Amino acid sequence: MDGSGNPVIMLRDLRKSFGQVLALDGLSLAVPAGSITGLLGPNGSGKTTTVSILSTALRPDGGQALVCGLDVAARPAAVRRLIGFAGQFAAVDPNLNGRENLRLIGRLSRLPRPVARERTDEALERFGLAGAAGRLVRGYSGGMRRRLDVAAALMHRPPVLFLDEPTTGLDPESRAQLWRLVAELAAEGTTVLLTTQYLEEADALADRVVIIDHGRLAGEGTPHELRKRIGSAVLRLEFADEQAAVRAEHQLGAQFDASERNGAVLRLASQAGSSAVVGAVRALDGAADPVAVQIREPSLDDVFLTLTGNAASASHQGGAR
Repeated sequence: MDGSGNPVIMLRDLRKSFGQVLALDGLSLAVPAGSITGLLGPNGSGKTTTVSILSTALRPDGGQALVCGLDVAARPAAVRRLIGFAGQFAAVDPNLNGRENLRLIGRLSRLPRPVARERTDEALERFGLAGAAGRLVRGYSGGMRRRLDVAAALMHRPPVLFLDEPTTGLDPESRAQLWRLVAELAAEGTTVLLTTQYLEEADALADRVVIIDHGRLAGEGTPHELRKRIGSAVLRLEFADEQAAVRAEHQLGAQFDASERNGAVLRLASQAGSSAVVGAVRALDGAADPVAVQIREPSLDDVFLTLTGNAASASHQGGAR
């Protein structure tokens, strides 16, 4: 919510098609001020389409999208002054150095030259790029480029920041650095909408998670709330071969809240806790004995499985982004 108690980002029955592909099918959600909301979904679920509409790059076919109370279709120029956007690929110029890139963005944002210079120096320091400020960006690592891209998106000090899969392809250290920066921004009052396929990213950063599938809302809540929805335990059963796993899936699948088989490994979500292990083994009755059994608390990956029927890494061929 903003100071008036209204959500900073609001979608109402948002719809968008690309030819015969229905990308968004009546999506509605609300994002409060100063929060990090993780927008999760398999490839083709509509995450990037949603952010593209909110950032005014696309117009919706139906419904309404509001940022800080402004309709993105009716007042796109005003909305762009209130948002920062960093996409999956760094948008900075590789033939300029880091300092030149940020000063250029500052001038394009109509900042006075002294203000653009001051903010450039501040951003380079904050994002750990001061030592590389004079180097051409084409010589930056992937993590450095991504941090520079986020710094550029913040040059005009927007209250809302959209991050579209910002850590895709980054090594774990670079990802962790970016996570810390995003958390700091939210703590200072920036509202962040983050699209990601990394379940650990949403778990580490998001105050609230929104899961979409085929352009529709599949579930939302805090990571803890979503885990509670699918039960208290997840079973992982490994079999000697895939045929045994298939037999076990047929035997056990209907008894559990969700199931997924990957080769010779069967994963099952249960409301029954650890007692489900005994029940599962008894139900197999020698038809397909597992060679290894593991029980653990549910993760956001398990939430994906339950709510969308897909593992988090699954993709929808031919779908929207």
